[in-house]
Amino acid sequence: MSDKAPWSREEFEQVLRAKEEFYHIRHPLHVKMHSGEMDKQQIQGWVANRFYYQTTIPMKDAAIMANCPIREVRQHWVQRILDHDGFENEEGGIEAWLQLGESVGLTREELWSEEHVLPGVRFAVDAYSNFARRATWQEGASSSLTEMFAPKIHQARLDNWPELYPWIDEKGYRYFRKRLSEARRDVEHGVQITLDHFKTREQQEHAVSLLQFKLDVLWSMCDAMWMAYIEKRPPYTFEV
Repeated sequence: MSDKAPWSREEFEQVLRAKEEFYHIRHPLHVKMHSGEMDKQQIQGWVANRFYYQTTIPMKDAAIMANCPIREVRQHWVQRILDHDGFENEEGGIEAWLQLGESVGLTREELWSEEHVLPGVRFAVDAYSNFARRATWQEGASSSLTEMFAPKIHQARLDNWPELYPWIDEKGYRYFRKRLSEARRDVEHGVQITLDHFKTREQQEHAVSLLQFKLDVLWSMCDAMWMAYIEKRPPYTFEV
């Protein structure tokens, strides 16, 4: 047991937000991408691998909901699933990402087939999905707080990509516009759950470690893509 005094709510939130230092926007892959230094094949590789993550998000959120006995929380959390899967006449984030794929020259069939998904990306994403199934719903909510840092990366793409990558069709940017407001809404809810539930210093430090786990997932995805598309050393490349 930790004998440290718990952080105040304000201090706790500051510690969580300080984890932005490890967000994948700082990974060399994203630095290269946002400097306009990636070619079409490299952009396509990122889009295809990230699509695997996108399709897993609503399943992760469904797992968190399934572990949550509180109706009011489920009523709020279900919006995350609808945001990605879509409903009635509302296109969701997965459809928007398919449009991004088409905008960079991939087909929907390619994306759904998962033929471009790297083993390292699949392993990282599946680890996160499996975590959400086994964890408590509060732990799942805390791990989702990487959304705190997402609007900055989405806005950077909207601001810079049309000039850096003029060959990308404009319709591909719908996902990033959509997530600007959705992510901020989700963050507000997730932060409140985390601040309300993790009270002792030991619990608070556990929540911080859960956020770090999710940051590790995102960073590991980038590591796999860097090796395959930047270093030109995809899996199982070796000299006999």
